[in-house]
Amino acid sequence: MRLEDNPALRRELEYHERLYAGFAQKHFARPAVVALREHMAARILRVAGAERGWRVLSLGCGLGDTELLIAPRVKELVGIDLSPAAVRQAQQDARRAGAGNALFREGTLDTLDFEPGSFDLVFAVFFLHHLDDASLEGLPSRVARLLRPGGVFYSLDPSRYRLSGAVGSLLFPGLMRRYQSPDERQLDPGVTARIFKRHGFSCRADYYDFASSPLAGLLPGWRAGYRAARVLDELLIRVPGLRRLGSNFELVGRL
Repeated sequence: MRLEDNPALRRELEYHERLYAGFAQKHFARPAVVALREHMAARILRVAGAERGWRVLSLGCGLGDTELLIAPRVKELVGIDLSPAAVRQAQQDARRAGAGNALFREGTLDTLDFEPGSFDLVFAVFFLHHLDDASLEGLPSRVARLLRPGGVFYSLDPSRYRLSGAVGSLLFPGLMRRYQSPDERQLDPGVTARIFKRHGFSCRADYYDFASSPLAGLLPGWRAGYRAARVLDELLIRVPGLRRLGSNFELVGRL
């Protein structure tokens, strides 16, 4: 679908262009947020079973901060994003880091042409919850086309049952609005997994964290606090019943 034919997509682009006009660069460089991204990158590589020879595609790469942590561990990484400001920053950071195997392109799966079966891993960090129902339903088939047989899809998104979202909206409504685009929503882990299963993925949804990601957003300078919360999260997300209130869930799908 063309940008001009999709008002929600235009609103998303406008929001992210503002976000990447300075605030995101400063915020994502804070110690707790860097620690969060380091954990995300390590987690993606581990659950996917990534190998040095893999080609990896990131959907909605933003500034490329997670991607540049993954790039040294794989053969090639391609990040795509709708925001020109984000892609420019990611390209600059890749050059600065000497990451010659990290490529960043402006566009979407509808506007960019990739060879079928050309990636071993496709991942999307806080991306699916920006898609409307029709786009989310159509994504698995697009991803499946790009993955080799046995390839892996990984996503991380906010859960609709998250306790932190309810608490944040009550105590910090202004901060929550700053972090949320106009059309994003929280997703049901089970429903999202079933969408991918319908398109041939062997898929599971599990909880990623409880308090550590929200704490990094609230207190981005407190790296030690994030690490302590991460340790606690590893216990909380395993408690039956309580884990359903976790903040973010990950989806791991294999063809």
